[in-house]
Amino acid sequence: MLEIRKLRAGYSGQVVLDGVDMTLDGGSVTAILGPNGCGKSTLFKALCGILRPLSGEVVLDGEQVLALPQQLRAQRIAYLAQSRQIPDITVERLVLHGRFPHLSYPRRYRSEDIAAAREAMQRMDITDLADAPLNRLSGGQRQKAYIAMALAQATPVILLDEPTTYLDVSHQLQLLREARALAEQGKTVAMVLHDLPHAMGVADRIVLMAGGRVAAQGTPEEVYASGLMDGVFGVRLRRMWAEGAWRYYCEEG
Repeated sequence: MLEIRKLRAGYSGQVVLDGVDMTLDGGSVTAILGPNGCGKSTLFKALCGILRPLSGEVVLDGEQVLALPQQLRAQRIAYLAQSRQIPDITVERLVLHGRFPHLSYPRRYRSEDIAAAREAMQRMDITDLADAPLNRLSGGQRQKAYIAMALAQATPVILLDEPTTYLDVSHQLQLLREARALAEQGKTVAMVLHDLPHAMGVADRIVLMAGGRVAAQGTPEEVYASGLMDGVFGVRLRRMWAEGAWRYYCEEG
């Protein structure tokens, strides 16, 4: 469980997040929603210890995240950033980078590291791209490779910042199914998403952010009932009951 208490964070004296409280539970998927610039990426950087908060706490299973040694932190929290460099390496080599937190220097991959990387590639349906140069792939293929790297890290907490970027519809749905499968294994999964219907359909909990603060949080039904989604996004979020569940869709505001 990852607990965020009165978190205040920003850059060069500029406050981006102010008074953020939330809990990310194990065995669940949390979708972080909000307009561009509201602090979603800053939140994830603070959660994994890349960005030191101005005040407040981030607590993982009773321990302060910033008090953990960097390697131990990376063994517990996997973070896939929104933007990344594209190194001149193969897909398999990139995915193996996810095993770095589990290796001592000099890094020598063990059989379990190779197995973890191959399982992650299989889960993201990129086994056939293992030997392909990363810089020659499409944006969607590269995105799946980076997600596989995060999966290979084998952490109890997984933070994915806009993981569906560049993915076609079928692979977006595949990723959402994978997120649910990880949660069913007991992992804490949090994702920044922009597709509201997808987020409402996959998440156990929704955190709606606006202006660096949490505007609403709860189950999808609770956040929908708050009526705040429409004002934050400038669209009308609607739902209908079909096949035993609420199905959400957007209309122009």
